[in-house]
Amino acid sequence: MIKSYFKIAWRNIVRNKAFSAINIVGLALGIAACILILQYVAFELSFDNFHANGDQIYRVRQDRYNEGKLSTEWAAGAFAVGNSFKEAYPEVEDYVKLVGRGATILDYGDRSFKVEKVYLGSASFFSVFSYPLLNGNAKTALTEPNTITLSASVAKKLFGNENPVGKIVKLNKRKPSKVTGVFADMPANTHFKTDILISYATFLNDAKPDNPELAWQWDGCLTYLKLRKGTDIPKLEAKFPALVDKLAGEDHKKYHSAAVYLLQPLKDIHLYSHLMMEAEPNGDGNTVYLLLGIAFFIVVIAWVNYINLSTARAINRAREVGVRKAVGSQRSQLIGQFMMESVLLNGLAVVLALILVALSLPKFNEISGQQLSFALLGSRMFWLPLITLFIVGAFFSGLYPAFVLSGFKPVVVLKGKVSTSSKGVLLRKSLVVFQFAASLFLLVGTLTVFQQIRYMRQQSLGINIDQTLVINPPIVADDSTFMRQMSAFKDELMRQSGVKGVTASTVVPGQPSQWNAGGIRLKGKDESEGKQYRIIGADYDFLKTYDLKLLSGRNFSKDFGSDPKALIFNKMAVKQLGFNDPEQAVGKEVNFWGEIFTIVGVTDNFHQQSLKDAYEPLIIRLIPDIRGYFSVKLTTGQANTSVAGIQSEWNRFFPGNPFEYSFLDDRFNDQYKADQRFGQVFGVFTGLAILVACLGLFGLASFTTAQRTKEIGIRKVLGSSVYAIVEMLYREFAILILISFVISAPLAWFATSRWLNGYAFRTDIQWWLFAAPFVLVLVIALLTVSFQSIKAALMNPVKSLRSE
Repeated sequence: MIKSYFKIAWRNIVRNKAFSAINIVGLALGIAACILILQYVAFELSFDNFHANGDQIYRVRQDRYNEGKLSTEWAAGAFAVGNSFKEAYPEVEDYVKLVGRGATILDYGDRSFKVEKVYLGSASFFSVFSYPLLNGNAKTALTEPNTITLSASVAKKLFGNENPVGKIVKLNKRKPSKVTGVFADMPANTHFKTDILISYATFLNDAKPDNPELAWQWDGCLTYLKLRKGTDIPKLEAKFPALVDKLAGEDHKKYHSAAVYLLQPLKDIHLYSHLMMEAEPNGDGNTVYLLLGIAFFIVVIAWVNYINLSTARAINRAREVGVRKAVGSQRSQLIGQFMMESVLLNGLAVVLALILVALSLPKFNEISGQQLSFALLGSRMFWLPLITLFIVGAFFSGLYPAFVLSGFKPVVVLKGKVSTSSKGVLLRKSLVVFQFAASLFLLVGTLTVFQQIRYMRQQSLGINIDQTLVINPPIVADDSTFMRQMSAFKDELMRQSGVKGVTASTVVPGQPSQWNAGGIRLKGKDESEGKQYRIIGADYDFLKTYDLKLLSGRNFSKDFGSDPKALIFNKMAVKQLGFNDPEQAVGKEVNFWGEIFTIVGVTDNFHQQSLKDAYEPLIIRLIPDIRGYFSVKLTTGQANTSVAGIQSEWNRFFPGNPFEYSFLDDRFNDQYKADQRFGQVFGVFTGLAILVACLGLFGLASFTTAQRTKEIGIRKVLGSSVYAIVEMLYREFAILILISFVISAPLAWFATSRWLNGYAFRTDIQWWLFAAPFVLVLVIALLTVSFQSIKAALMNPVKSLRSE
């Protein structure tokens, strides 16, 4: 019986090539798009799932408050947290501390290279986390001072095929360290990545006589707790404030910037944490689930096409059903036959979808920024969704047409009296409305994303980043001679014709200032009035190089011997200090961590980071010998020729340091890369959704016009023009698109409003963001049905009426 079903199904597919091709291509596009999105979503959801104790591991996050108001949220908190919590609470089995150390020069013999990702790690790192240690002892690898573990790729690069354990290497040309282990390269789906782990004991040893284990105002330490199974998280969190008050004492209270510690599940960090000092740029849970919704829309649109076209062809297959029922076929057998056709069509669509996935995967990786590979084709995370889509698609898309087609009465259909029911027509129109409502919703969302990105890029930043070359900070330098090297380097650059200005600073525009200072207040004010500010350390030329606008006061100057104790506030910082007029703040003295500084100037607010973020109270602190980024302002048109000269001077003054540079406008715009990728992915799949919907519309228009052939012939005989007939056929589909727009517009407005609320500076939702998608979809839809409509209108009425 199944063999017979298969043969008949295949013959029907071959006999109706156009109908079959539209269905197979539509289903294949829907399934391929859905599979690609599901792989992306599966990868994003897989972060940190490989840790054996992942459900027990929590990161301790730190929230800082000013006078009861949340001011900053940090991934990294005080150094004393891990050991203090372990000693105080039996719920804590173990802890890990991680501290970023920046780039490091690694030397062994005559081999030397730079390693970007370097962290200090405490002794329990390999016990708590499931990062495999390939060589060395996991329990002792990070226990002693001046010991390090290397990633497999770094070990291979430095030692070749030698076993590096026990070898002595140098960090930054001067610090001998013993290699005690080699760990497997960090997987792509982990929120924390490093190539070198230096023992935390090294840091404790170097910090003497200070003891970071007792430091509650010394921030920057990522702390992870391994909790006992069954721990009540809210109950444990409720114990933290009393312990912090007890141990931190007056240091905790005097800045009036209380720290509150909360627990984050390890597996939630990648998608739901966007705090200061994150170990890596994290993903976005909302984006992931929105893309999952798009995948659902696209594949449902494809299934809707199948249902629509199958039921639209009901009249064409009515006689077949009547004959088969007349010769004894049961309804269950007919349902089985039509379900077999659905299975076969969906099966062919799956094969085509696999080909499309294989062809499009490299481009999808380029657009999405992910590294999905063909290895996925052999994984459970690939085949399980694919098989599910096939089974669900074949069953649900085939079920309704099967019941409709098998329900015809043989007496009626063999007399030629069958007609399309009003319920069937209404269903098909409803499905078309759903398809285009979904397409319009996605299209409005796509345009809004790109409009917001365009808006952010076109806004004035309040700071000039054009023609600015940024050189990464020197890694190896002698502190005692650095000031002379830095000054001489800047002087030599200023002698070059292509250089207009040079400055050094702790951060450059586009980077968050990780220097967060609490307790800053006017001289003579009570400690309770201290507030938090973001600090940028800079030399004398920072304002001049970046064309920062002074609202009052003056710039830093070597003419004033007191300027090493000088500060420049931005407008927000002055307001937080209590002055509405910038002029009033100039000359005021402030207490900065026990030292007295003078405000010499006030700048206008400027965007230190992207327009996602609001202006922050920001202080520029003069540090003449700052060891940070060099920003070199270049003459327009001389960038390429200037770089070689700058590099030559760099190698002369900072030997042993790699010359790594970037242009600041590119660097700043990198902040929008995630939004841009999201918009591109959104746009691509929106286009696919519209394409799949139009494929179905083309097929539906073909059958609709075929059913109205005689009506069109009669209208032409009675004097209707070709234009009038085409208009009549257009009108039906245009009304459906209009209904789709009425349904989708409010939903799209609500969704885009919510999305834009995540930006401190955002574009307005304008009328054309809705009008343009409506017009575009309407034009595409009408062009899709034009071929069939015009063909029917031009047909000779003699041919269409000959049978009457």
